[in-house]
Amino acid sequence: MKPQRKVAEFLAEHEMDADPAYRILDLASEVGELAKDANESTDYGASPEQVDVNADELGDALFSLLAVAESLDADAEAALDEALAKYEQRIEATGDPGSGE
Repeated sequence: MKPQRKVAEFLAEHEMDADPAYRILDLASEVGELAKDANESTDYGASPEQVDVNADELGDALFSLLAVAESLDADAEAALDEALAKYEQRIEATGDPGSGE
């Protein structure tokens, strides 16, 4: 089963419907938890080689991102494919995946 479908079924089973705006706020919070783990494990950047994030926090962020996609009726896998194609085009054109903005 695809991850987005698993999240959608979980949300439906537990009656966890929410507007996209709330889903996006939850995603920002979960990504913040990842940043907190990274900050603390690296002594706020003093030891970047020591970065360590809890796998459950990574899972929470992924769950939240897929819940955002579901609430927007967007196909997360198609969005990822589109992003990868965009990065490939940038690399071919400029040698760099960054947008240059």
